[in-house]
Amino acid sequence: MKFTKIIILLFLFLSFKTFALSYSNDSISDDHRFQLKFKHIVVPSILIGYGIVGNESEILQDFNFHIKRKTTKYFNHSLTIDNYGQYAPAVAVYGLNAFGVKGKHNLSDRTVILASAYLIMGIAVNGMKYSFKIERPDGSSKNSFPSGHTATAFMTAEYLRQEYKDVSSWYGIAGYAVATSSGLFRIRNNKHWFTDIMAGAGVGILSTKLAYCINPWLSQKIFKNKKTNNSVTILPYYNGKQVGVGFAKSF
Repeated sequence: MKFTKIIILLFLFLSFKTFALSYSNDSISDDHRFQLKFKHIVVPSILIGYGIVGNESEILQDFNFHIKRKTTKYFNHSLTIDNYGQYAPAVAVYGLNAFGVKGKHNLSDRTVILASAYLIMGIAVNGMKYSFKIERPDGSSKNSFPSGHTATAFMTAEYLRQEYKDVSSWYGIAGYAVATSSGLFRIRNNKHWFTDIMAGAGVGILSTKLAYCINPWLSQKIFKNKKTNNSVTILPYYNGKQVGVGFAKSF
């Protein structure tokens, strides 16, 4: 049964890749085109693969327990910084733009990208949580794998990197530093295993890359994004149990 789950997840992963690639070659504008290539999926694939294999490997599970023992030995109280740090890179994108540092996309397009990434990430994370049903280190529930906080953190970190990599690579480095810290705090707070963090990071990165890949199609085929004064805003939300998006259009 567990082997079957792995095969299904790998199939879904490849399906997402094929879906994104098909639209990257569609007859749409070349403005801000992002073509998903093999090099883009290597790192997130390794991270997700490590997490999945780690659920079956005794060696990697022992490593999980080793990290848990080390962290709980020196830290006996939790911090809430990981609840806020996961969103910091996304906030930075809008903050930088507000202060005049222009990113790759306008407000409407980058909001659609963020919402798309959040939706892809939310579906993937919750699907994996309910499929694997891994118990959390503190025993509070059986939805540990993968880490949703970490997935969100790395999703927003890649979002920040994509928007500002042409301005300075340091924006992306800072975003990934914050995301890594958020993942480590999830381990420190005894909420996730190391394998949860690794898989969450991979899902988050891949979700953003897919969002950028399908954005030209979404903008022109769904939202009819043309040079007008119309403004489309899509904002994701997460209430602790459910993932969704809100939509608003001004004329």
